[in-house]
Amino acid sequence: MVGYSAAVIRRQQFLIRCLGGNNSVNKNLHNSSLRMIPLGSGAGGLTLESDVINILRSITPSLGPARHKGQAGKIAVVGGCREYTGAPYFSAISALKIGADLSHVFCTKDAAPVIKGYSPELIVHPILEESDSVRDEFKRSTLAKVIAEIDKWMERFDCLVVGPGLGRDPFLLDCVSEIMKHARESKVPIVVDGDGLFLVTNCLDLVRDYHLAVLTPNINEYKRLVQKVLNCEVNDQEGTQQLLSLAKGLGGVTILRKGESDYISNGEEVSAVNIFGSPRRCGGQGDILSGSVAVFLSWARQCAAEGGWSPSPTILGCISGSAILRKAASLAFVNKRRSTLTSDIIECLGQR
Repeated sequence: MVGYSAAVIRRQQFLIRCLGGNNSVNKNLHNSSLRMIPLGSGAGGLTLESDVINILRSITPSLGPARHKGQAGKIAVVGGCREYTGAPYFSAISALKIGADLSHVFCTKDAAPVIKGYSPELIVHPILEESDSVRDEFKRSTLAKVIAEIDKWMERFDCLVVGPGLGRDPFLLDCVSEIMKHARESKVPIVVDGDGLFLVTNCLDLVRDYHLAVLTPNINEYKRLVQKVLNCEVNDQEGTQQLLSLAKGLGGVTILRKGESDYISNGEEVSAVNIFGSPRRCGGQGDILSGSVAVFLSWARQCAAEGGWSPSPTILGCISGSAILRKAASLAFVNKRRSTLTSDIIECLGQR
């Protein structure tokens, strides 16, 4: 959409290296870029002149003996049911691999033993319930117990990821709706993915006007959001303007539209990340993205609170999470080619 000078391209390539890339590994690096798309006067937000490299260095906490457990981020994933246990694990373990100190998973009782078995690194809370495990007369009291339990933890969290492996059980979705409301009251950022987007599309008020909410829809989830909010079909010819309108229509919620390039908007600006990733489209990469965005968002917000960079932490979180996932996917594909799995990509999150 826009042209680049040689200096800008060099700066973008340096960003890619900082996020874990390696020029000798990826022959497509010269095509990689991170773009901020101007939308005319008043668009506002970050530009390349803000130097994304320095922003990322500023929001990423340093490592040192003076730091203690939890300062680098405490992330919680709300998801995981009888059928889907991999997605919450991928999201939660990715948050740890990015650099969060603690990662929690709030899931159903059936899912908890399985997720615990994947990794001892995760703190697993088997508190969610599905319809067939609760009689109708006990649903109100059960919901109250779920909320009381998660409220014990809520204010400790730096970001909530809602949706990975959640499923669409009605009572489970009712529980998660109340959790999201309590997260808003506590001003905890929320990253919504997977079946969390199904929930939000059917109840837009869960995120409307909440500037600390991030939605990460794929092509089909984005289509449903556009239909619900804008009452029209997706128009790729006016893609950036439509994304801007969608984010505005939700009151400034940040949307990361996943695709060949990832487009990001909070209703004021549109950013694009088109770093070369992987042609292998194994399931679970969106879960890596949600966990990664949650960590970077929490770091950016912490930095802003300490008087650091002022741009939107949700935008910075989306840009960083998108870039690092794409580079990790690229590195994994070089090694595993067609047999690349999501677990291979997670192992590459910390590589240089």
